[in-house]
Amino acid sequence: MTDSRRPMRVFSGIPVSGGIAIGRAVSILSRALEIVRFPIGGEGIEAEVERFHFAVGETARGIEGTRDRSGEFLGAELAAIFGAHALLLGDPSFVGAIEQRIREERVNAEWAVHQVRQDLVARFERMEDPYLRERAHDIEDVSRQLLQNLQGVGHHDFSELPDGVVLVADDLTPSEAIRLGRSKVIGFAVESGGLTSHTSIIARSLDLPAVCGLTHAPELVTNDDPVVLDGEIGSLILNPTEEVLARYRAKSLEQRSRRAAAAREEQLPAVTADGVAIELMANVDLPEEIDELRRFGARGIGLYRSEFLFLETEPRLPSEEEHYALYRRLAEGAAPFPTVIRTYDLGGRKLARELMHLEEENPVLGLRGIRLTLARPQIFRTQLRGVIRAAAHGEVWVMAPMVSRVEELRQFRALVDELTEEVARDGHPTSGDLKVGVMIEVPAAALIADVLAREADFFSIGTNDLIQYALAVDRNNRQVADLYQPLHPALLRMIRSTVLAARAAEIPVSLCGEMAADPRHVPLLIGLGLRRLSLNPRAVPALRAVAAKLDAGALERCVAHCLDLGTAAEVERELAGVVP
Repeated sequence: MTDSRRPMRVFSGIPVSGGIAIGRAVSILSRALEIVRFPIGGEGIEAEVERFHFAVGETARGIEGTRDRSGEFLGAELAAIFGAHALLLGDPSFVGAIEQRIREERVNAEWAVHQVRQDLVARFERMEDPYLRERAHDIEDVSRQLLQNLQGVGHHDFSELPDGVVLVADDLTPSEAIRLGRSKVIGFAVESGGLTSHTSIIARSLDLPAVCGLTHAPELVTNDDPVVLDGEIGSLILNPTEEVLARYRAKSLEQRSRRAAAAREEQLPAVTADGVAIELMANVDLPEEIDELRRFGARGIGLYRSEFLFLETEPRLPSEEEHYALYRRLAEGAAPFPTVIRTYDLGGRKLARELMHLEEENPVLGLRGIRLTLARPQIFRTQLRGVIRAAAHGEVWVMAPMVSRVEELRQFRALVDELTEEVARDGHPTSGDLKVGVMIEVPAAALIADVLAREADFFSIGTNDLIQYALAVDRNNRQVADLYQPLHPALLRMIRSTVLAARAAEIPVSLCGEMAADPRHVPLLIGLGLRRLSLNPRAVPALRAVAAKLDAGALERCVAHCLDLGTAAEVERELAGVVP
């Protein structure tokens, strides 16, 4: 496997999904590739023009499909945007100008597209009329799609690949991760992203090793290069030596043996050394994970991120029947335990901006979560009807993300009640006991948890966003990665006050962020009073073993002291004194 003519090279990144992958690389650069000008000989001009027109046809079909789906789900006004894109592909000042450059300058189509794009964008951006200036964005968008079709970017066919492919990419969208992760790809090595990005979550859901933050690796790794991907320490080894290969083959075999042994453990609830029961539930993103609930002893689904269903069907939105079928499958697979379904949290992501034409300067603080639900109820009615119908087949709870005001909870509950009556009138059975809860992932929600608890049926604490918003730290930004501190005293206080508010109102409270799956943080969470954690189902056996060694009473006394400490480092030192 090793190429003895090339030296071994190691790239270091962020480990986001454990495991070892040993195979051959396939390198993908999905960002805009550098446009290079090269001359076309006399006999090749017609072929180049033909290649250009084929790309125009492919682009037009893609835009027309997006326009049709947008019209169906989002109305004629938004569909008209894509109609304008389609018209641009028939505009002589655009397509005709590109063909003219190919013929007159005898250059490749990519260079001609690039030059015409630059000329037209500069011309429109100088116009005083705001509407005409907006046409520059249309030209940029269509030109980008044209270049992608000319260069083959984003249209990769893996059907003929051999087994054992490690995908090395500069960026990987969640939908690509799902599609490729179900083919012959055995690992993801990505330059962008971080621990809590959706692509990383998908890798863990598919049980594929993954490493992010691999700077420059996509440019330096070429197709068919021998590689080893270590998802435990976050490294990509290019052209490994025979000694390194042997070591990693042994390490991979050992990991598989440990997993098999863990899966054979008795399916019992986690209990601490002093007899406190800890419910370990599963975070589920893909249907493939349902079978793992019982295999690893997860007691229900603590979080189903429903946007992953959208990723399966995008660029269209899932139908009511697709929602219902999946949620029913989840509920029946988790029975007799609950299934918690979080409604779409699409805002702030590129795919949602493209589908819903949301252009926001700071989308992470924009129209997302419950805000998007209430602003675009026509989209969420379909999803909620699917949830309500599925609740007739098991214990289904529905949860709104990004809640920051009690008014949002009231409006959300009113929408659920209205649709429950509507579903019943349509002749579908309903449970009559659909619990409505909220994610506590915004500091404002944590600070009014006592108010929300009076009207919510349950809480789920989402630490990924709660840490990000509380500490003003982008969780995927390597420049400030050291400031993303799960043990920060401010976070501990918010979690503790949320748990106390839920207890006072006698409603369930769980935690479903990445902290729940980290053995280093579980003692802290138990000490904060949490008795229900939701995590990747494969992590359940290990967390059960950790819980069995802990004394919940001692941890609560320790954490009560930690709430008065000043730094995350001090909290860590304090916990070390009581954790075996």
